[in-house]
Amino acid sequence: MIPLWLKVFFIAMLPVSELRGAIPFGIANGLPLWITLFISILGNMLPVPFILIFLHPVERFLRRWKFWNNLMDKIFEYTRRKTKKSIEKWESLALILFVAIPLPVTGAWTGSLAAYLFGLNFKKSMACIFAGVLIASVIVTIATLAGIKLLGI
Repeated sequence: MIPLWLKVFFIAMLPVSELRGAIPFGIANGLPLWITLFISILGNMLPVPFILIFLHPVERFLRRWKFWNNLMDKIFEYTRRKTKKSIEKWESLALILFVAIPLPVTGAWTGSLAAYLFGLNFKKSMACIFAGVLIASVIVTIATLAGIKLLGI
Protein backbone atom coordinates (compact mmCIF):
# COMPACT_ATOMS: atom_id res chain seq x y z
CA MET A 1 0.00 0.00 0.00
CA ILE A 2 1.30 3.45 -0.93
CA PRO A 3 1.47 5.92 1.99
CA LEU A 4 -0.83 8.92 1.72
CA TRP A 5 2.04 11.43 1.84
CA LEU A 6 3.67 9.72 -1.15
CA LYS A 7 0.41 9.87 -3.13
CA VAL A 8 0.22 13.61 -2.38
CA PHE A 9 3.84 14.00 -3.49
CA PHE A 10 3.25 12.24 -6.82
CA ILE A 11 0.02 14.15 -7.50
CA ALA A 12 1.93 17.40 -6.94
CA MET A 13 4.60 16.29 -9.43
CA LEU A 14 2.13 15.68 -12.25
CA PRO A 15 1.88 18.45 -14.86
CA VAL A 16 -1.92 18.45 -14.94
CA SER A 17 -2.76 18.38 -11.24
CA GLU A 18 0.33 19.88 -9.57
CA LEU A 19 -0.45 21.21 -6.12
CA ARG A 20 -3.94 22.27 -7.24
CA GLY A 21 -4.83 18.59 -6.98
CA ALA A 22 -2.40 17.49 -4.30
CA ILE A 23 -3.47 19.89 -1.55
CA PRO A 24 -7.22 19.13 -1.72
CA PHE A 25 -6.43 15.40 -2.00
CA GLY A 26 -4.16 15.45 1.06
CA ILE A 27 -6.55 17.53 3.18
CA ALA A 28 -9.60 15.50 2.14
CA ASN A 29 -7.83 12.27 3.07
CA GLY A 30 -6.83 13.47 6.52
CA LEU A 31 -3.15 14.26 6.03
CA PRO A 32 -2.20 17.07 8.44
CA LEU A 33 -2.26 20.50 6.78
CA TRP A 34 1.43 21.35 7.25
CA ILE A 35 2.56 17.98 5.95
CA THR A 36 0.21 18.33 2.98
CA LEU A 37 1.59 21.78 2.18
CA PHE A 38 5.24 20.78 2.57
CA ILE A 39 4.91 17.60 0.51
CA SER A 40 2.83 19.37 -2.18
CA ILE A 41 5.29 22.24 -2.56
CA LEU A 42 8.24 19.85 -2.62
CA GLY A 43 6.56 17.58 -5.18
CA ASN A 44 5.53 20.52 -7.35
CA MET A 45 9.03 22.01 -7.36
CA LEU A 46 10.98 18.78 -7.92
CA PRO A 47 10.50 18.67 -11.73
CA VAL A 48 11.26 22.39 -12.24
CA PRO A 49 15.08 22.31 -12.34
CA PHE A 50 15.01 19.28 -14.62
CA ILE A 51 12.59 20.99 -16.99
CA LEU A 52 14.71 24.14 -17.06
CA ILE A 53 17.94 22.19 -17.58
CA PHE A 54 16.74 19.63 -20.11
CA LEU A 55 14.66 21.86 -22.39
CA HIS A 56 17.79 23.14 -24.11
CA PRO A 57 19.17 19.69 -25.06
CA VAL A 58 15.68 18.62 -26.19
CA GLU A 59 15.41 21.76 -28.32
CA ARG A 60 18.86 21.14 -29.85
CA PHE A 61 17.95 17.54 -30.61
CA LEU A 62 14.66 18.46 -32.29
CA ARG A 63 16.25 21.23 -34.31
CA ARG A 64 18.10 18.58 -36.35
CA TRP A 65 14.95 18.22 -38.43
CA LYS A 66 13.78 21.04 -40.65
CA PHE A 67 10.14 20.78 -39.54
CA TRP A 68 10.98 21.14 -35.83
CA ASN A 69 13.62 23.79 -36.48
CA ASN A 70 11.13 25.95 -38.42
CA LEU A 71 8.40 25.38 -35.86
CA MET A 72 10.66 26.33 -32.95
CA ASP A 73 11.94 29.40 -34.77
CA LYS A 74 8.35 30.54 -35.23
CA ILE A 75 7.40 29.82 -31.62
CA PHE A 76 10.44 31.59 -30.16
CA GLU A 77 10.18 34.54 -32.55
CA TYR A 78 6.44 35.00 -31.95
CA THR A 79 6.71 34.60 -28.18
CA ARG A 80 9.64 36.96 -27.75
CA ARG A 81 8.36 39.56 -30.24
CA LYS A 82 4.88 39.72 -28.69
CA THR A 83 6.04 39.98 -25.12
CA LYS A 84 9.56 41.45 -25.34
CA LYS A 85 8.89 44.84 -23.75
CA SER A 86 6.49 43.68 -21.05
CA ILE A 87 8.63 40.68 -20.13
CA GLU A 88 11.82 42.73 -19.89
CA LYS A 89 10.10 45.18 -17.58
CA TRP A 90 8.00 42.77 -15.53
CA GLU A 91 9.63 39.37 -16.12
CA SER A 92 9.95 38.32 -12.47
CA LEU A 93 6.51 39.49 -11.40
CA ALA A 94 4.89 38.10 -14.56
CA LEU A 95 6.43 34.67 -13.99
CA ILE A 96 5.48 34.65 -10.30
CA LEU A 97 1.87 35.60 -11.06
CA PHE A 98 1.62 33.15 -13.94
CA VAL A 99 2.70 30.28 -11.70
CA ALA A 100 0.67 31.54 -8.71
CA ILE A 101 -2.71 31.59 -10.45
CA PRO A 102 -4.12 28.11 -9.79
CA LEU A 103 -5.91 27.62 -13.11
CA PRO A 104 -5.51 25.04 -15.88
CA VAL A 105 -2.36 25.59 -17.98
CA THR A 106 -0.68 27.67 -15.31
CA GLY A 107 1.70 26.39 -12.68
CA ALA A 108 5.28 25.29 -12.23
CA TRP A 109 5.48 23.12 -15.35
CA THR A 110 4.16 25.77 -17.72
CA GLY A 111 6.04 28.49 -15.84
CA SER A 112 9.26 26.55 -16.46
CA LEU A 113 8.47 26.37 -20.15
CA ALA A 114 7.68 30.10 -20.24
CA ALA A 115 10.92 30.94 -18.43
CA TYR A 116 12.84 28.90 -21.00
CA LEU A 117 11.02 30.45 -23.97
CA PHE A 118 11.77 33.95 -22.70
CA GLY A 119 15.41 33.09 -22.05
CA LEU A 120 15.31 33.89 -18.32
CA ASN A 121 18.27 32.81 -16.25
CA PHE A 122 18.09 29.60 -14.21
CA LYS A 123 18.41 31.04 -10.67
CA LYS A 124 15.90 33.81 -11.27
CA SER A 125 13.50 31.35 -12.89
CA MET A 126 13.77 28.96 -9.94
CA ALA A 127 13.19 31.76 -7.41
CA CYS A 128 10.19 33.17 -9.29
CA ILE A 129 8.62 29.76 -9.86
CA PHE A 130 9.13 28.89 -6.18
CA ALA A 131 7.49 32.16 -5.11
CA GLY A 132 4.58 31.44 -7.45
CA VAL A 133 4.20 27.91 -6.08
CA LEU A 134 4.13 29.28 -2.52
CA ILE A 135 1.41 31.79 -3.42
CA ALA A 136 -0.58 29.13 -5.28
CA SER A 137 -0.34 26.81 -2.27
CA VAL A 138 -1.85 29.51 -0.05
CA ILE A 139 -4.67 30.19 -2.54
CA VAL A 140 -5.46 26.49 -3.02
CA THR A 141 -5.34 25.81 0.73
CA ILE A 142 -7.71 28.69 1.50
CA ALA A 143 -10.09 27.60 -1.27
CA THR A 144 -9.98 23.98 -0.07
CA LEU A 145 -10.58 24.85 3.57
CA ALA A 146 -13.35 27.31 2.63
CA GLY A 147 -15.01 24.62 0.53
CA ILE A 148 -14.83 22.12 3.36
CA LYS A 149 -16.29 24.64 5.79
CA LEU A 150 -19.00 25.63 3.29
CA LEU A 151 -19.96 22.00 2.73
CA GLY A 152 -19.88 21.31 6.46
CA ILE A 153 -17.39 18.48 6.17
